[in-house]
Amino acid sequence: MRKNFGKETKNLGTSKNFSWFLGFLIFVFSASGLRAADYDAQFNQWFAVQTNLQSWAGDFIQTRTLTVLNQPLVSHGKVWVKPGEFRWELGQPAQTIVLRTPAQLLIVYPRLKRAEKYPLDAVPTGPMKDALSLLDASLPRDRATMEKSFALLSAMETNSILQMTLQPRSEAARKFIGQIVIGFRTNDFTIAITEMKFADGSKLHNDFTNVVLNAPIEPKMFTADLPADYTISEPLKK
Repeated sequence: MRKNFGKETKNLGTSKNFSWFLGFLIFVFSASGLRAADYDAQFNQWFAVQTNLQSWAGDFIQTRTLTVLNQPLVSHGKVWVKPGEFRWELGQPAQTIVLRTPAQLLIVYPRLKRAEKYPLDAVPTGPMKDALSLLDASLPRDRATMEKSFALLSAMETNSILQMTLQPRSEAARKFIGQIVIGFRTNDFTIAITEMKFADGSKLHNDFTNVVLNAPIEPKMFTADLPADYTISEPLKK
């Protein structure tokens, strides 16, 4: 399945699988019918934490539910995030590594000795550019900034986790990603769960544990020193 996914990323503009690595940012949740305003105080506390948030890191369990498979695919991974940068490792040992810097997205497949580069300034306007803009949602600096890209539809608190149901404001992005929810713990306001639901009915869910806020992250975590025998491609230049 991972080999097939590697091929699918070449069709980045239309492939639903492109967004698996965005899954740690977003969680789709059935609207509860509760008014988001009922949780305004908690939302404001969460955004207050984000204002001083310089980084976060944690472990996660990712569950992908695909319409073509009877059983979901479950993988373990790790993530490190700073404003404008992240490192996302899926599998132990890592089978896929995604590195995001302000200028570039790099997807590395160690087992295949292959990597793909996507310069962010070369992404054309459209659904793909809208999807990539969601990458910055992991560290919203304030509520107003988040609401420029997302509409807050509803909220629900379960087991001390508050889940915000969001929807991309961009019509093009909504054709790619349906509703979005960020779930955070109400005791310390760390990320707890994320999930994404796609137009084809597939879903991607992440459960986060061992989340650490504002711990120093070495700059080398967001770079890749690829061996000489790796094949490196730039699909957007084709």
